[in-house]
Amino acid sequence: MHRMYIAAITIASAIFIVSAYIAMYYGGGCRILVATTTSLYDTGLLDKLLDEFKNEEPGITVVFIPVGSGEALHMAASGDIDMVISHAPSMERGYMERGILYKQAIVAYNSFAIVGPRDDPASIRGLDPIDAFARIYAAGVEGRIHFVSRGDQSGTHLRELSLWKITGLNPSGSWYIESGLSMSKTLLFANEKHAYTLTDLSTYILLRSQSRIDLEVLVANHSLLLNIYSAYLVNPGITGGYRYSSAEKFFRFLSSSRGQSMISEYTISGIHIFNPASGYEDNLLEIWIELSKL
Repeated sequence: MHRMYIAAITIASAIFIVSAYIAMYYGGGCRILVATTTSLYDTGLLDKLLDEFKNEEPGITVVFIPVGSGEALHMAASGDIDMVISHAPSMERGYMERGILYKQAIVAYNSFAIVGPRDDPASIRGLDPIDAFARIYAAGVEGRIHFVSRGDQSGTHLRELSLWKITGLNPSGSWYIESGLSMSKTLLFANEKHAYTLTDLSTYILLRSQSRIDLEVLVANHSLLLNIYSAYLVNPGITGGYRYSSAEKFFRFLSSSRGQSMISEYTISGIHIFNPASGYEDNLLEIWIELSKL
């Protein structure tokens, strides 16, 4: 059943991507393809930003392809997209060094969090993330808990792997489950399993506001959990550059005063789920550089 679930998601993603290409080539006007992390897309923030961008640039249509950061960057290397929005510093750095990503703009940030059941059988509440992962590992080996990993080379998965690397532990066994799913579906699966997982706070808040999960935030607010979202233009030498000027306009909009104000103002159930990068670009870049080394 679990393999069928993953296969269904894979097929759905493929259909979405094919539909995006059809829209771009046969819909008329100027269309650009933007591969984006699922957390930005699922929360509705990008659609809100796009509505405003359309007012400024009615001749440009932006088609979003929501995938994990790893898949988004792979699409950039293939020249299949014009722009990427990602939150995987270590992987992004490699693609920048290879010349695939042409420009960077840090546009927003929030936090990752370790969430789990209310009774917290691994007793991690309030710990730093490294100690928390060590306790999760011990409880998992003892057969007392489950941990659900994205397992998909997304930004969240890569941060999780970095945390395991720092602990010096290599999780495996029946207690450690790789979902291969989006963040929303991974949270739902973890909720069903009464398990722990690492999540971005925006997706967690979205599902909690919809009463779809009852997992609780147990570990957050730590430098190792800072979640930085960067926008990149794909090197026009790879894409052919036909839509580069249009992609650059959307790229600049995300960092503009209007775009940053909209990121700041966006809420779910009255909760601000993203912080704009405006005014903190230099500090965030320094942190991004350190995170890219993990």
